[in-house]
Amino acid sequence: MEKDCPFKSPCQQERKKSQSGSNDKCSLVIPASPFMKKLGYGTGVNVYLMKRSPTGKSNSPWAVKKLNTKCNVKQKSVYQERLQQEAKRLKDLEHPNIVGYRAFTKANDGTLCLAMEFGGEKSLNDLIEERNENGKAPFPASTILKVALHVAYGLKYLHNEKRLLHGDIKSCNIVIKEDFETIKICDVGVSLELDEHMQVSDPTVTYIGTEPWKPREALEENGLITDKSDIFAYGLTLWEMMTLSMPHINISEDSYEEESFDEDAYYEALGTRPALNKEELDDSYKEVIELFLVCTNEDPKKRPSAAQIVEELETIVNK
Repeated sequence: MEKDCPFKSPCQQERKKSQSGSNDKCSLVIPASPFMKKLGYGTGVNVYLMKRSPTGKSNSPWAVKKLNTKCNVKQKSVYQERLQQEAKRLKDLEHPNIVGYRAFTKANDGTLCLAMEFGGEKSLNDLIEERNENGKAPFPASTILKVALHVAYGLKYLHNEKRLLHGDIKSCNIVIKEDFETIKICDVGVSLELDEHMQVSDPTVTYIGTEPWKPREALEENGLITDKSDIFAYGLTLWEMMTLSMPHINISEDSYEEESFDEDAYYEALGTRPALNKEELDDSYKEVIELFLVCTNEDPKKRPSAAQIVEELETIVNK
């Protein structure tokens, strides 16, 4: 699968080559899509599990993001640029709560591929959907607090050390290994640079995000995008774990047909705090609810920073 390739993961030599501008070609071979397990998909891309140890060696597996070959020429150009941007961003990041960069190369069919650290076979969204389908209760408060703390660690690193806004925080972009053994943020392809005031000041860039998780300022014309835009989406991710639902998508439990979806109500609700039935949650959720409420304030200035969240959660989780 990967004959004579010097890459090992993680590897100091690999990181040095990446930072020096290597195109990562070496003798790395990315298998054809049918020979890898599909982990998920995103806009214009598919993600696969690339096992690198067919002979029983200790090389760890990679997650490989490949462009979807079914895209039209115009779409392919946009998604290719986005994947290149993600590879560039990811090369410069190194944190235990953010998936690591491994290689950026082409498959035999010429498709661009971004190889990353394998953070787990399932996203937080996968786990939410499974729990919902099996009729289970919301995640325990202790689990939500653990996820909240580790995601906040990753956001603090992005915001404070790298001056980057993730720009698309949601359950789909958090990958989980085993029983919450590791919790990592992924998909930095739409991240935006922050200035010294924690603002996205470049007028030529656009906040992409995903509609149900967008804060009010991202929906307004000329809205000021700051680090607090990530915090709003982060708060909605906590809401997902408490409700096992997607923000603002109010579909009848008995019908998943399009007719049951109120489009006008949906668009009116975007950028606001979704309702939470506190009566369904016991006292153990008190801190989670409080964090959700403060993070989803429509006024960005009243939301905490990632650093403040970390400071508060460390006290709660470690007490």
